[in-house]
Amino acid sequence: MAPDNKVKKTNRLADEKSPYLLQHATNPVDWYAWSDQAFEKAKKEDKPIFLSIGYSTCHWCHVMAHESFEDKEVARLMNDTFVNIKVDREERPDIDGVYMQVAQMITGRAGWPLTIIMTPDKKPFFAGTYIPKKTRYNTPGMLDLIPRIGQLWKEDRNNIDDVIQRVENALKETQTDKTSSDLSENDIIAAFSDLSQRFDDENGGFGSAPKFPSPHNLLLILRYWKRTGDAWALHMVEKSLIEMRKGGIFDHVGFGFHRYSTDAHWLVPHFEKMLYDQASLMLAYTEAYQISKNPLFAQVVSEIYEYVTRDLMSPEGAFYPAEDADSEGVEGKFYVWSKEEIDTILPEEERSLFTRFYNIEPDGNFQEEATHEETGLNIPHTTVELEDVANSLVLEFEYARASIERARKALFNVREKRIRPHRDEKILTDWNGFMISALARAGVAMNDSRLIDAAECAMSFLLDHLLNEKGELFHRYSDGEVAFRAFLDDYAFIILGLLDLYQATFKPRYLELAKRLAEDMLKNFWDKEDGGLYFTGTYAEELLVRRKDAYDGAMPSGNSIAMLSFIILARMLGDSEFEDYANAIGRSFSADIDSAHSAFSMMLVALDFALGPSFEIVLAGNPEHEDTLLMLQAIRQRFLPRKIILLRGTDTQSQALNKLAPFTKYHLPLHDKATAHVCVDHNCKLPTNNVEQMLKLLGET
Repeated sequence: MAPDNKVKKTNRLADEKSPYLLQHATNPVDWYAWSDQAFEKAKKEDKPIFLSIGYSTCHWCHVMAHESFEDKEVARLMNDTFVNIKVDREERPDIDGVYMQVAQMITGRAGWPLTIIMTPDKKPFFAGTYIPKKTRYNTPGMLDLIPRIGQLWKEDRNNIDDVIQRVENALKETQTDKTSSDLSENDIIAAFSDLSQRFDDENGGFGSAPKFPSPHNLLLILRYWKRTGDAWALHMVEKSLIEMRKGGIFDHVGFGFHRYSTDAHWLVPHFEKMLYDQASLMLAYTEAYQISKNPLFAQVVSEIYEYVTRDLMSPEGAFYPAEDADSEGVEGKFYVWSKEEIDTILPEEERSLFTRFYNIEPDGNFQEEATHEETGLNIPHTTVELEDVANSLVLEFEYARASIERARKALFNVREKRIRPHRDEKILTDWNGFMISALARAGVAMNDSRLIDAAECAMSFLLDHLLNEKGELFHRYSDGEVAFRAFLDDYAFIILGLLDLYQATFKPRYLELAKRLAEDMLKNFWDKEDGGLYFTGTYAEELLVRRKDAYDGAMPSGNSIAMLSFIILARMLGDSEFEDYANAIGRSFSADIDSAHSAFSMMLVALDFALGPSFEIVLAGNPEHEDTLLMLQAIRQRFLPRKIILLRGTDTQSQALNKLAPFTKYHLPLHDKATAHVCVDHNCKLPTNNVEQMLKLLGET
């Protein structure tokens, strides 16, 4: 039989760089990217816009694409009725954020794929998420919905205008001034109370299925523990981290965490892997390790590092954003195992140990989510301690541990030969900034230079490719192309990454860049009337509204990270103006926080720093000498979330600090020995050469 050499016809998305848009380049739908050309065509032909927003690793985006956008009948209806626009939410979070807000107002739901139908002047009158091809269970399908909307557009514009007016009024209400007040410790207490009531003491985490890791909640709880000494708070964090690591949400064969668990037990994940989840979980495990010294937590940090540097790192050293849940059209196929396959891979003793420890069953260890039928497949997960399994098999523990690792590597090598899930290969400034921050902090806490080197490498890429000679920051790099001026999150996360890299390496360049970018962020994003930072800069395209929010969702918000960064900058530079901006951010969202404290956990992490007790530490000493290194290590191995460290080491470091932070000019070594100059809540203590005395000043003895 002759090979099929027929080349699929492409639409105009074939000229785009976004992996998500390119996935739709062979659709029969006449797609446009978001462009003036599309809106001009809609105006000229008097057609509504069909706006579809998603991202390349979104499972239901794939389903809707296969079901409808690849279908010639649906495509014909779409092309006749609409001008069709595709948007990658990761490239254009500004567009996604505005229309997601509209969808929540109209439908009360949110998610992707996001479907918006709007006028040629971008005013929405219909919103939905996944829409099936055919009507089912009273949910209109594309084949029925499109003709209905087409008829409405031609015959009943008054109805459409009424919907548009209601949406516009609702959007205006969200932008109205709200009462502002200073945040206080009571807000942290209220958030902890909310989280404590939702804590699942049996399985860890919060609430029931589906269950998300939500690491920034854990970061806030750890700060509450530090503030109060409440043992229950620490238990909540440790229990959650241990149960997540045991569950199927963690990839026990190749490492890294999946997006979320579809059940309350962390067993069956949504198999997608996101860079920002790896970053935030690395932070949570790092901080928990600093407190508990539980070696499992350090191990997880190392495993996340191995995953992101092996599977998400670009050849140039920056990080790709995500891997899909699906391979060969089936969610999770890459990650699951039949017992028969494992039996053929592993020798008998390793097979027995592995199958017991990871709950591998002949009929599979999970049911199909929709039908509850046995799958015959297994998700490796643990419910017992390895030592107990070893004892039951009369094996030495160290031998069992080595055996488990050999088995894991054997399965990993087999799995690597499978068809991999799609990997999105663009570079996003904000997500990379977050990963850089996590690597820098973890590298310091674990005393592991590999993590710091990886953070520096990724930062070097961002600075070389996404910050141009004019000092303009950009959002996305893909296949050699840089596009989209930076959004708030890009500025906020790269600044945080720079600040953490400075404290990991003490290279003044990072601190200098953080200051400059913070000033640019204020210039382009600050709300001069009500405080807080807009999501889009003054240079951005005008959309329905200029959004400003602080909700800490899958990722912490740009306002939360900016507030934290401003506090750190203020303490590092001795510049109280940055602290004023941080306070103004908190005030501007105080009414929102008061209505749902735990939805703003990262902003309350920043508040915790601002409230203190906080520590400004200037170390004066040769960074290569043992006395300086001992002081640094004593600080870094402890959980001190409300501290900053500056180093007056080499002449270059000292001269740079004299300009950046003039108050450090007089922080000199005493008796030619490494010296710690510690200030507590803006009150400076006598300098000391003694590590124990330094720790006493930091409240650590």
